[in-house]
Amino acid sequence: MIPVLRASLVAALLSLGAPAQAADDLAVGAVRTLYGSFESALKDGPGDVRTRAAAIGPTLTERMDFPAIVRVAVGPKWNGFTPEQQGALTEAFAQYFIATYATRLRQAAGGTFTVKPESEARGANRLVQSEAANADGDSSQVDYLVGPGNRIQDVYLNGNVSEVASLRGSFADPLKAGGADGLLKFLRERTAGMLTVKPAP
Repeated sequence: MIPVLRASLVAALLSLGAPAQAADDLAVGAVRTLYGSFESALKDGPGDVRTRAAAIGPTLTERMDFPAIVRVAVGPKWNGFTPEQQGALTEAFAQYFIATYATRLRQAAGGTFTVKPESEARGANRLVQSEAANADGDSSQVDYLVGPGNRIQDVYLNGNVSEVASLRGSFADPLKAGGADGLLKFLRERTAGMLTVKPAP
């Protein structure tokens, strides 16, 4: 199984709708673009985390709705932060998320990404289903919740494990201990740690 993304539960709250037409399904296009950056980053082998982060960072920044994701992951405390704190956290979170993807992406080297050609309605959003398989053929279902502007707002592993909910759990202790500054320190330290990991021999 490829832990391309890991998370916890929200999918049960979402409503099922009709599929979009494949020819103009922009949500599907957004996910295919994301996977294209993954494949490009891995074409010469996995490399190191920093190199992979540099390769996928621009596409993730374009396709992921980082402001919405970090706001929901932080929860009600977000509204108590100053605009300066919110801006710093959003920027630090984007770098943390990119480094996390770059770290996990190594396990997908030699594998494949397959995107279902039609998305489904989830309220005002769209759900794009996909499958990620590693070099040994072991596969995982990875679904993307695509919001306004065709930017991804959440990712589900095996249909029901939400990335945003997982982040909320990870952020709970830093927020409790140090508020916005505590979370900012957590994000920056974790990002630095991931980016300095040496490639496996």
